Amino acid sequence: MLDPKLIRDNPDILRQALLARGQQDETVDALLSKIQTLDAQRRLKITALQEAQTKRNLISKQVGKAKGAGREDEAQALMAEIGALKDTISEAEGREKAIAAELDELLAGLPNIPAEDVPVGGESANTELRRWGEKPGFAFAPKQHFELGEALGLMDFETAAKLSGSRFVVLKGALARMERALAAFMLDLQTAPATKETGGYEEVSPPLLVKDPAMMGTGQLPKFLDDLFRVPYSDASFLQERAEKLSYLLGYEDNHLLAGSYKRAIEDELKAAHHGWPPHRLFLVPTAEVPLTNLVREQILDEAWLPLRYTAHTPCFRSEAGAAGKDTRGMIRLHQFSKVEMVSITTPDTSAAEHERMTACAEEVLKRLGLAYRTIVLATGDMGFSATKTYDIEVWLPGQNAYREISSCSNCGDFQARRMSARYRPKGAKDVRFVHTLNGSGLAVGRTLVAVLENYQQEDGSIRIPEALVPYMGGMTVIPARQ
Repeated sequence: MLDPKLIRDNPDILRQALLARGQQDETVDALLSKIQTLDAQRRLKITALQEAQTKRNLISKQVGKAKGAGREDEAQALMAEIGALKDTISEAEGREKAIAAELDELLAGLPNIPAEDVPVGGESANTELRRWGEKPGFAFAPKQHFELGEALGLMDFETAAKLSGSRFVVLKGALARMERALAAFMLDLQTAPATKETGGYEEVSPPLLVKDPAMMGTGQLPKFLDDLFRVPYSDASFLQERAEKLSYLLGYEDNHLLAGSYKRAIEDELKAAHHGWPPHRLFLVPTAEVPLTNLVREQILDEAWLPLRYTAHTPCFRSEAGAAGKDTRGMIRLHQFSKVEMVSITTPDTSAAEHERMTACAEEVLKRLGLAYRTIVLATGDMGFSATKTYDIEVWLPGQNAYREISSCSNCGDFQARRMSARYRPKGAKDVRFVHTLNGSGLAVGRTLVAVLENYQQEDGSIRIPEALVPYMGGMTVIPARQ
């Protein structure tokens, strides 16, 4: 969330940021006008509320003096005035809360302000920073990963579709092991003792279901609700519908299905529904960034503890609502995929350096696997909602004859920290300040598996194992072609 003072005092900065992110002039102007109007109304209500409260306190003291002097008529008149002020205060509090809620909703939908050195424009303005590695040469036409995986009999999209629908996959045998091996290799690399290039992250095993505030904290809500998988039972509308059905069933006392323990179970469920359990919706995590970053929500950290660095290997779940028709074949864009995530919590003056370090940590995985890649800085119109600056790392895929994203490393500044109320106390200072948060993939495991298949394929359909993975594959050096 953005600093309200910045929006109030420097609206042009926000206006230029929104325009740079691709929003239209008229939309931006209307939004800023509404925010400024609500902010002014809220401050007027707060002022009126404070004045009424001050006046009430003064009159309360006068009531005591009047009673002490035996002036009962005066005391009664003053108490009547206090009663009127209570109504005024109650109305002002209600109105202020309503305005604040509307304003907070608008502010929660505003993206982060891009850093000054981020190129302005859409995807075409993304700027390549560097390349590493040689693209492999083949004496044959390289195949795409799904052709290779299906030919091996170890990658099954058809069965996955029967089980779960489109955009799922079943991996078997050596490919299932490779997925596990890649995750273990990445975790070992990132949790090793810290160097300039990698390591130093603390491994975490976080929950895979999180509540609204956690999603709000990292910026997935409210803007990206359609991209999330919700657990239906925890939805308030579902609970209400279930309660109505159970009430209907309980009206039939002669129904033998309602006898004994079955009836008690329904009554318990009905009672839970009426009490609003659980209190929040639950979401499957779209990335471990959500639980890892929220580890510091509503905390005041000591500066000496920073930076905090966390990493986790988790499944991730995304509905891909905005990706209809994209990458419909293969493992590039699935509803469920595996990822090793990195999160850093830093001070404002070290976050830029931490961003470079985190990106180097992700690049090191590709270097050790011998996979060619390029690193680009995303333009203002192509960055994520919470980012102030983002580096994308794109791995070379011979089967597609293209570079494809395999990691995105973002500096979010204090944007997420404000939403989470995550702060730190500088050494020797009494005041507290917001931390800076960063996140990055180290790496997307499924896409790394894709890259290994395509870059290490051989003409007979077998797959060589990168040297760094051999110990994690039990000494296996080649996945043989199916006979």
